[in-house]
Amino acid sequence: MGKRSILLLFLAAIGLGAVPASAPASSADIAATQAYLQANYALVRVARSHLKASEDAPLMTLAQVKRECPLAGEGSPQDPESTQMSDEVIGAMVIGAGNPDRPAIKTFISSVANLSWSNHRLTSAIRAYTSKLKTLLSLSAPNLCGDVRAWAANGYHSLPASTVAFVGKFMPAWVALGYVPGQLTPYESSAATTLVDHAAGLEQQLTEGEARAVEHWGDIMNELVLNP
Repeated sequence: MGKRSILLLFLAAIGLGAVPASAPASSADIAATQAYLQANYALVRVARSHLKASEDAPLMTLAQVKRECPLAGEGSPQDPESTQMSDEVIGAMVIGAGNPDRPAIKTFISSVANLSWSNHRLTSAIRAYTSKLKTLLSLSAPNLCGDVRAWAANGYHSLPASTVAFVGKFMPAWVALGYVPGQLTPYESSAATTLVDHAAGLEQQLTEGEARAVEHWGDIMNELVLNP
């Protein structure tokens, strides 16, 4: 064995040749993570308690369409504009379904607004999420019947400005409640991991509720005679 090989073995043995271990998580990162996960759990717990009311909201939209503007989009094309109108239907459903959760969303945003981590990408990701929630809170349910009628009145040549404005804000901001980025994992204590597990079960139930709402989207589209 040559002198260089002997030296490398010696360095490896005393750890000088090893890749430095990751720096331990700071107490500030751990505290921020605990605070965030507590706020996230509180949010999804409230949303789960409102799930029945949230699932009923699209049915109320459907009832309004049946009452006020059945067949309003009869003869409408299937094109990029019809996709935007379909997005407005989705937005009407989401905004309506989220109404019971508005106070909890405001509390969540307030609770996490000043949190930050040494991982700047993590901080940016969470702030982007809260920014989307703020946008959703700023939106009122669109006048779906009025917008479809206005589109029909101009021969489906151009969407009303209200549809374009609503969809332009809603679609980029549309997020589900409950967000736990994987970058939080290095900063999770055992208590934080328990919060993640509990929240995940609630988030799964919320996701299942959203999936059930897809049927109501189809019913609303059919009642309006809109193409996606």
